[in-house]
Amino acid sequence: MRNIPTSAEIYSLFANTDSWTVWTKAVGILSRINPGYDTSLIRTVFDDVMCLFRGEYPGYSSIKTLYHDKPHTLDVFLCAVRLIHGIHISGTHLTDEEMTLIMIAALMHDIGYSQLDGEQGGTGAQYTQTHVNRGIAFMKKYIADKQLPLSFATTLAPMISGTDPALKFAKIDFPNERNRLLGQIVATADLTGQMADRTYLEKLLFLYLEFKEANFGNYQNTYDLLRQTKKFYDVTREKLDGPFGMLYINLAHHFKDMLGVEKDFYLESIEKNIAYLSKVIALNEEEYLSMLKRGGIVEKSLALAAHG
Repeated sequence: MRNIPTSAEIYSLFANTDSWTVWTKAVGILSRINPGYDTSLIRTVFDDVMCLFRGEYPGYSSIKTLYHDKPHTLDVFLCAVRLIHGIHISGTHLTDEEMTLIMIAALMHDIGYSQLDGEQGGTGAQYTQTHVNRGIAFMKKYIADKQLPLSFATTLAPMISGTDPALKFAKIDFPNERNRLLGQIVATADLTGQMADRTYLEKLLFLYLEFKEANFGNYQNTYDLLRQTKKFYDVTREKLDGPFGMLYINLAHHFKDMLGVEKDFYLESIEKNIAYLSKVIALNEEEYLSMLKRGGIVEKSLALAAHG
């Protein structure tokens, strides 16, 4: 019988900053689902998306958004793989192609923040309200350029649309219920992956700067955004439990298989973040930043805000 995971092991679940480490974890999980799964296509997509973040993808500059950054995409990608595994254990078996499509959608769900070489003004955050459609357009061109099956684009488009907070999931035109399930997996991974991040609360300061650049929302300042995040969490739980089909419960199956403990460490981490958020917003606007100490994010966000 395995020992209970240490705090360091649990922390490492959400420390997804290094692409090679995340890829290695993903391959290990995929091999538990199907030892014969061919990773070549998803590896190509993974590498190309990482190139986009670094500014090495032909025709594009680096992705500069600080909230919707590379670790965010890695968080969502790895959460999606873990969710695929948990769902597999539950008895719902996905085909290799379906697993590949889920991972492509997870990798490309925020690719619309990327900028063509001629769009170098701003950080890309100016596309906040259009980034999902921009991402779908990128995906379709990518599918064509790589000469992948055109059916991929038809399936992936609604899956990526499912991560758009401005759209009601029930209104998205999925071709069939199986495609809807794939979309539910990606949408679940997007929300749980980002909110379980140990620096989630600090990174909300970056999200405020993105929203400000996009002239999006009616947040008066970062404190106001933090204050309203509790309501966002309530809406998130309604989505996870409702239109997204409570698929997150399958993460416990994944962790039972990998760590020997049948517990959803994602939900546990999210609830810890929200509980700590309550302590942060209980302070006044002059004191709350002292509670956000991870990653040097407060200092960086204040410096960026000062330079305007």
